[in-house]
Amino acid sequence: MSTLTISILITLVIILFVVIIFAAAITKGYSYKHTIDQLDDNPYLKNEDKDDEREEGKERS
Repeated sequence: MSTLTISILITLVIILFVVIIFAAAITKGYSYKHTIDQLDDNPYLKNEDKDDEREEGKERS
């Protein structure tokens, strides 16, 4: 085998390895179950409600 053939084979093996790792990472990412926090546990929502009440009070005055 010539040096060129060996280089091409090594390159193809590396490319195949990268493609397999990439496909595994994509598959794992899509299989991850995303969760959403309940609105009751969200401290920012409570702060927004207080800010809205302050703005409504200013508009009434």
